[in-house]
Parts: sequence; structure tokens; C-alpha cells
Amino acid sequence: MARVSADSVLSLTDQRLVAALQWDGRLTAERAARVLGLSPVTVRRRLQALGADGTVRVVISPVARPRDGGSAGALFLRIRVLRGRLDTIVAALAAREDIPFIDVTTSGDEIFAVARTEPGSRDPLVFRQLPSTQAVTSLESATILHVFRLTSEWRHHVLTETERAALAPPEPVPGATAPGPSGPYGVDTDALEQSLLDALTPDARLTSATLAARTGHPESTVRRRLTRLTAQGRLITQVLVDPCRLGLPIEAKLLLHVAPDHLAAAGQALADHPAVHGAFATSGPSNLHAAAYFPDLTALYGFLSRDLVGLGITHVETAIVSHAVKRTPEPLRPILSR
Repeated sequence: MARVSADSVLSLTDQRLVAALQWDGRLTAERAARVLGLSPVTVRRRLQALGADGTVRVVISPVARPRDGGSAGALFLRIRVLRGRLDTIVAALAAREDIPFIDVTTSGDEIFAVARTEPGSRDPLVFRQLPSTQAVTSLESATILHVFRLTSEWRHHVLTETERAALAPPEPVPGATAPGPSGPYGVDTDALEQSLLDALTPDARLTSATLAARTGHPESTVRRRLTRLTAQGRLITQVLVDPCRLGLPIEAKLLLHVAPDHLAAAGQALADHPAVHGAFATSGPSNLHAAAYFPDLTALYGFLSRDLVGLGITHVETAIVSHAVKRTPEPLRPILSR
């Protein structure tokens, strides 16, 4: 039997399963089978195969949506380095827990990264460590001011409208509040819930029984708390899969200048576009940052020349990603076949 290439495009059935998991990271095989018109046996077999080699992982999103879409307490970093020192700087950044995302562009000397930080703080990485590194030739940082779209909210468009509606989670319970201190994020937890989220972080599809064994809480309590987290919209999962396997080998970072009176509308238009998996209003001259997946360069050109027209954008800088270095958390053996 011919060996399947690690970067070959997944079958349509597998792509549809990936899309279903994007809507519901803890989706059971039985429910997936009902919605997608497959047999539960087929769903379990395909999910097991996708998870066995790490092709697909479902994790707790490392970046949560802030309350009311406001400040995310994160920085976009654009780092240029001396040629020949790229791997060293990338490795040092990847080792940091406060850096959840790292991309290297096709220029060969440029890194895009996201750094978690407190809004308005003098982050030591930005103010001392990177500027004092001789291999770093330039550093630009931009604070996220408003979130229009997170990667965890992106959906691969291979499902019908009816299927998407069947998989979409219910609206969070009105007036439901989470225990714990207030903060900018929509994921405040007590100690019990935090222990569940910590256990789910590398594998969000762990069963209630496994979670109970790992956290020491009764299984009935685990199930009740998971139900509560889900109902409140606080169990935020993300499907990690190489977009090349979905037939989307081109990823572009877009730095846009938008007139202030068009910023909100332009950001929302980008968030609503099926190619865009991230859209943020930021500080700095490029006041709107976006990231998008495309099947080829022709599609990227069409996006730039047609889809951005009329949004009040006065300047666009496009950087193509050559390698997605880090997508936290670190992988463990996933359990996909539920």
C-alpha cells in the first residue's frame, strides 16, 4: 500500500470531520455521524487515524476572547534578524510560555509572533531582552486593541449551512457569571475549573472519566462543571491541523492602514471572510492586522484586488508565511475517537 504523504490533502470526509470538530471540539462520534450522514464506526475510525499521528489535535485555545472584544493583553511582534541566526532566535522564542504563536515568513529573516502580556505594561521581552540581542536587527510591536476574529473561531468551509447550524453551540446562558476575580478575559475560573482546563489544555477531548482520574474530582462533578463551562461559552477549544492538509497551503499576514471611520467596518468585514482566521485592531501605523489561508497565490491576489476594495484601506503590506513554528500547547497523544 502506498504511504500517504504527511502533507497530502485530506479526503473530503476527513476535512468535514475537522470542520465539525471546529464547531464542537468535544463532539461525539454518534453526533458527528448523525449530522454528517456517516456511520459512527466510520467516524471513530477516521478520528482515530487522524489523531494517531498528530494530524489533528483538539486543545484548549491558548488565547481567549476578551470581554466585549476589547484589549486582549497581547502584543504582535515583528522581528527581523541577521541571516544565519534565524533558527537560534526562533528556538529561544519557542521555549517561552508567554509566546503561543510563532511564524517565519518567506523573506528568510523575519519572524511574526504573539506575546501574552498585561495591557500597557513595559514587557521585558520587548523593552530589554530582544533589543539587547545582537542578532535582532529590528523589532516592531503592536498592542491588540480589539478582537474581531480569533484563530479558534475560524471554520473550514466544507459543511452545508444546515450542518453548521446543527453543530453550532447554543448561545451562552444569559446572565451566567463565572466565579473568581474579574479580568479582561471571558475565562475566569475557580480552582476546580482551572484544574479541568489545565488537564484539557493539551487534549480537549479527554473523557470525563479520564479527567476525574487526573484531577482527583468525582466524575459526576467533572461532568457537571464541563456542562456549566460549555453553557457559559467558556470551554474554548481549537483544532490544530496543518492548513496544507485542508488544501490551503498559502498563509498570509496582512498589515493594513485603515481610516478611523472605516476601522470597525473593515475589521468586521475581514472577520466575516471565510479565508480570514485572525483579525485585530492594533496600535501602530498598521492599525488592522489580519491572517488568512488560501488555496493558491491566485486566490490571495483575488482577495487583495477584490475583497479589500471599498473598506477604507489605504495601504496593505502582505507577508507570506513559510513555516508555522509554534501553536501551543505542546502535543500529547490525543484522544479523538469519542
